[in-house]
Amino acid sequence: MVLLAAAVCSKTGKAIISRQFVEMTRSRIEGLLASFPKLMGSGKQHTFVETESVRYVYQPLEKLYMLLITTKASNILEDLETLRLFARVIPEYCKNVEESEIIEQAFQLIFAFDEIVALGYRENVNLAQIRTFTEMDSHDERVFEAVRKTQEKDALDKSRHKAKELDKLKQQQGKMGIKSSTGFGGGGMGNIGKDIVINPSTTTTSEKPKTTAFTAPIRPSGTGKALKIGGGKRDVDSFVDQLKSEGEQVASPTSQQKQSVATKAAIPASNQESVHLQLEEKIVLAAGREGGLQNLEVHGLLTLRISSDKYGRIKVGVRNKDEKGIQLQTHPNVDKKLFQSSSIISLKNPEKPFPINTDVGVLKWRFQTQDDAFMPLSINCWPNEAGSKCDVNIEYELERTDMELNDVVISIPTPSGSGSPVVNDCEGEYKYDSRKNVLEWKLPVVDASNKTGSMEFSVAGRANDFFPINVSFVSKKPYCDIEVDFVKDVDDDSDVRYSSEVVFYADKYEIL
Repeated sequence: MVLLAAAVCSKTGKAIISRQFVEMTRSRIEGLLASFPKLMGSGKQHTFVETESVRYVYQPLEKLYMLLITTKASNILEDLETLRLFARVIPEYCKNVEESEIIEQAFQLIFAFDEIVALGYRENVNLAQIRTFTEMDSHDERVFEAVRKTQEKDALDKSRHKAKELDKLKQQQGKMGIKSSTGFGGGGMGNIGKDIVINPSTTTTSEKPKTTAFTAPIRPSGTGKALKIGGGKRDVDSFVDQLKSEGEQVASPTSQQKQSVATKAAIPASNQESVHLQLEEKIVLAAGREGGLQNLEVHGLLTLRISSDKYGRIKVGVRNKDEKGIQLQTHPNVDKKLFQSSSIISLKNPEKPFPINTDVGVLKWRFQTQDDAFMPLSINCWPNEAGSKCDVNIEYELERTDMELNDVVISIPTPSGSGSPVVNDCEGEYKYDSRKNVLEWKLPVVDASNKTGSMEFSVAGRANDFFPINVSFVSKKPYCDIEVDFVKDVDDDSDVRYSSEVVFYADKYEIL
């Protein structure tokens, strides 16, 4: 399916909103929309109509039309399915399907359209996922907000408790100061009040008071923190456990922090030049426990940062040796025709410089497949139930021997309450986290020299208890064969010194 544009138009062909997914001029899209009503036969109810070059797939929305413009080679069944999803999106944002309401919600509708189609191809999303993506709902944010409210409540309760203790302390101090003045004379009452410390928990009058100087409760020093709540970590753990008991999947902040640290540690610090380029790729993979790749997606981004004014007007050469069939997309301000013909990234207006001291994404790419041959690392897990215990054999294999993966961590869940697993054989290191019930198999480097490895352990449980298996790693070589070839000045075509860094990491890598 190649979708050229999606639009909501009137019955006369007037465009209310329109989103083009391929490069198309405004006059071209307006002409296509204006010719649409003329092609519809009077009194006939169809779902599509064709011309010599394009196909119109439409659905009435009261006084308006939801219209898709596709190529004639597009699959009509997929077109109709996509049209239904577009038509369901409109009522999600507009209470009344009217022109004024659609114009008011135009930006939200455009954002939703972009979640359905990317680069002219339908994304595998449903209405609930579109709503989640556009609202940017986050489990981590909800956990943070809940913990913050709990901490504020604890701080308020603690301050009230401290205030009550201070009031009680002042009352007891006053009473004791009056009694002491009857035995030692009225003149010494003020000094006695300063030299005596009252223990609020003391209930007997026979105990002698301490002679150290009285000091009020010490306030925290001015470090910018109001009160340090000792139970903050317990609050996080209890709230996360509550979310998990309700069926929510909450990522552990500590694991995310470890992954972030590992990612930074895997990339050596480099002396950045005035022109610095960062190539970042992340992979999202889901594979079956019995074998077979369910989905593999790689998203890449080339970011340019210039820290000196004299290098603002440059061009970047990119060498693309990838043969997997990736989809490339340049920034709207980049000369697309020049990139398509010469693989050179340069601004449309050569007189205009790149932004200074700003990370600018100039090129992004995407690759998606369900072919097992493209998996960088495969995981095989064989649980063998033997009575109440289970013997588990797990092995990895580096499918792409030209790659080097660093800080590889294979996390295998274990049954709750089963105790520590007994590891009989392991190539590399392992660590058991009893709080999370996870056995972590750690390998500093996986490359052609150790492209296979295995681990064997025993623990009480069933075969299904050891899934899903999560894998994390980083690499200094990109998955897609894309690299920066040169950086040159636009005016005199002279070479410009630049620095670059590459990172490829597993964003979500699961064996389900």
